[in-house]
Amino acid sequence: MPTIDRIDGYADELTAIRRDLHAHPEIGFEEVRTSGIVADKLKSWGVEVHRGLGGTGVIGVIKGNGTSGKRIGLRADMDALPMEENTNLKWRSTIPGRFHGCGHDGHTTMLLGTARYLAETRNFDGTVHLIFQPAEEGLGGARAMIKDGLFEKFPCDELYGLHNAPDLNHGEIAILPGPAMAGADFFDLRISGYGAHGAMPERSKDAVVIATTLAQSIQTIVSRNVDPLQAAVVSITQIHAGSAYNVIPGDAHLCGTVRAFSDEVRALIRERMRAICAGVASAFQCEIEADIRDTFGVLVNQVEQSKVVEDVARTVVNPANVITRTQPKMGSEDFADMLQTIPGAYFWVGHDGSVPVHNPGYVLDDKILPIGASMFARIIETRMPVGAHA
Repeated sequence: MPTIDRIDGYADELTAIRRDLHAHPEIGFEEVRTSGIVADKLKSWGVEVHRGLGGTGVIGVIKGNGTSGKRIGLRADMDALPMEENTNLKWRSTIPGRFHGCGHDGHTTMLLGTARYLAETRNFDGTVHLIFQPAEEGLGGARAMIKDGLFEKFPCDELYGLHNAPDLNHGEIAILPGPAMAGADFFDLRISGYGAHGAMPERSKDAVVIATTLAQSIQTIVSRNVDPLQAAVVSITQIHAGSAYNVIPGDAHLCGTVRAFSDEVRALIRERMRAICAGVASAFQCEIEADIRDTFGVLVNQVEQSKVVEDVARTVVNPANVITRTQPKMGSEDFADMLQTIPGAYFWVGHDGSVPVHNPGYVLDDKILPIGASMFARIIETRMPVGAHA
C-alpha cells in the first residue's frame, strides 16, 4: 500500500500550512504564533486541545472507536533556528535571524496531517496524544514538558517521533534499533587573565595564548583518554577575545559541544575537561571557569517499537526503500529525554535535498509531508486496531 489516499488529498493544504510556518519562524520557547496555529487547526478538526506545557507546547487528544485503554504518543518539534536563510524561495523567512533550517515546520505539519486524518476516521481503539513540542534546538523543550507533567497528565504506553533526512533519497525511511543518536553536552569555558599593552606581553596573563593552549589541550581527550572503540567528539565552536590591535585581552570565552553514545564516556570527558582547565589555569596563573551542561541524552530506540516502524514503513513506501542498517548519528535530539521515560522509536524520512540541515541553503521537500503523516497514522492503526479488544 502507498501513502494513505485521504492524507494525499490534504497535500495542498499541508503544503500551504508548512510554507506559512516556514515564512514565520519562531525559535525555542517563542513559538506563540506557531502553537496558536497548531491549536486552532486541531480544534477545527474536533481534537481536544491543551496548551501551556513547557511554555508554548500543545497537546492534542484523540479518542478512537472501542474500549481499549492503550495510549500512544506522537511527537513533533516546532522551533526554528537563530540563523539567516539563504534561499530564493517565495515562502522564505520573513524574520531576520530566524530560519526553519532543520525542517521542524515540516514535522509540525506532518503531525497536523495525521491529526486531521485520525480525527476524521477514528479507525483505532485507544487514545492518541499528539505532542507538539517547543525548543528542541538545545534549549530543553522536551525536559520542560516532562517537568510540567507531560506523561502524568497524558500517559503514553509507547511513543514515536520522526525527522526529515536530506541525506536519504525521497521515499526512503530509516530506523535503527538501539543507540541511534548521540548524547550531547554544551560548554562555556571562561578565562580570566590580565590585560596589557600589546607591546608589553610580559605584564599580561594573555587570555588569547591561554585560550589557544586550552583549545589544543582539550583535543587530546578524545585521542588519548576515550577508548578508541567508543565514538566521541569534542568540538570548540566559538572563541571570543580581544577588541583592539594593540591590546592583549585579559579575558576569553570558549564555547562548544561534546557528543558520545555512552553516558560514561560523557562523564569521563567532563572530568578531563575540568582537570585540563584547572591545570592550564595553574600553569598560566589565571582563573578558568568550566560550565559543562548535559543538554541531550543518548537517543535509544527500543527494539519492539523499531520493528513496528520498519513494518509500517514497508506499507507506506517501497519495501526496498526501508533502511534498517543505517549508521548511528553523532547529531543529537531531545526526543531522547522522552524515550528515557516512555519506550518508543525515532525514524528518518528521506527527501531530495543536496543541502544538509542547519545550512543557510537548506530546503525541505514538501512532497514528503503525506509520507510522514501516513507513517504516524498507520503506526496508530497498526498498534491499536479496532476490534482487537472485542
